[in-house]
Amino acid sequence: MKKICVGLVCTLLLITGCAPNMNEDEVVQKKDEEANQEPSIVPSYRLSDENYKMILPYRPSAARGVIAGQMGNRVDIDEMEEGLRRHSKAIFDPEKYYFEEGQYLTEDMIYKWIDGLNPKTPEMEKIEDEEELEKKINDFRENPRYLSHILEQNFLKKKEDKSAELVGVSIGIALKSVYRFQTEVGGPYYYEDIKKEKMLEQGKKMAQTILKRVRKIKGLENVPIMIALYREEDQGSPVPGNYVAKTAVKGGETKIDEWNAIEEEYILFPSDEGEKKYYDDSQLVDNFGKEIQEYFPNYVGVIGEGFYIKEELKKLTLTVPIEFYGKGEVIGFTQYAYGLVKEMFPDYYDLEIKIKSNDKLESLIYRNAGVDDPTVHIFH
Repeated sequence: MKKICVGLVCTLLLITGCAPNMNEDEVVQKKDEEANQEPSIVPSYRLSDENYKMILPYRPSAARGVIAGQMGNRVDIDEMEEGLRRHSKAIFDPEKYYFEEGQYLTEDMIYKWIDGLNPKTPEMEKIEDEEELEKKINDFRENPRYLSHILEQNFLKKKEDKSAELVGVSIGIALKSVYRFQTEVGGPYYYEDIKKEKMLEQGKKMAQTILKRVRKIKGLENVPIMIALYREEDQGSPVPGNYVAKTAVKGGETKIDEWNAIEEEYILFPSDEGEKKYYDDSQLVDNFGKEIQEYFPNYVGVIGEGFYIKEELKKLTLTVPIEFYGKGEVIGFTQYAYGLVKEMFPDYYDLEIKIKSNDKLESLIYRNAGVDDPTVHIFH
């Protein structure tokens, strides 16, 4: 690797500049606010063309907090929410629609649906006899709880009279890839892998039932609905699962005719799966680590996450943990990493490199697909 002298310009990641004038923001009146005459604001600016504008004041979901209790992995929670919004863009254009968290499916409703749609599992009880215990374990394995969570997202459109009305709903259905269970309270956990084919079969049946129930909710009888099935990763996975199928239902319809497969996945680097499926990308991450190790003895490794659609890399995120003893060392390391990015990484995918010390983010290098020069931010 050639020595490179790179001049860095540290650019703030957050959008800065003059705050938008409130007179430039859109004022809308949602139908459910008309009685109280409390107008809502839609900011004039959004972070990018790919993001939805959101109505303010921000209204949290009617089932706020349920997802955290139902899904055991933080990365799955984030991807389920972000992924559903990403897939919604194909149906609900961010140029035309506003986004709002789900306001119709309540906490009680979601818990009842999850319990009712899942197979009834055996009661937990303490069993001393080994043969009886094995029989109980098999009973659990034959009746796995497939469904973890039901996520609702709403899309609104401004009318000529400046009111905003609901014009679409997206529903994400989270399904397990691994069923974790206990035969007795406080006892050991057992694990049962759930095949994707079986998960899809059960998920599609549940989606049909959920659609019929949603159509009975006042306000959702005639809006277009997108439904997507999400396959979770196991609880300890460093990378999230992904959406595997989706369908769009026209307003008023109560039957799902067909599903479209979603070909996307997250891959961990280094890993046997990453090396086997995406050898060139795996070697690139490995070589990046070797280049760093040659000059920085405190480097302990790099962790990569690749996001693929139809087996094509769309985003690569690298986390580099290293022990620093001063700000100068942070700057020097970031400068060197910047040079490696320029020399080693193709520009056909988004790239993000997080440089951390003791779980603190020291600096960030990122580059959008098709852009020549990465952007750098060193935190103070």
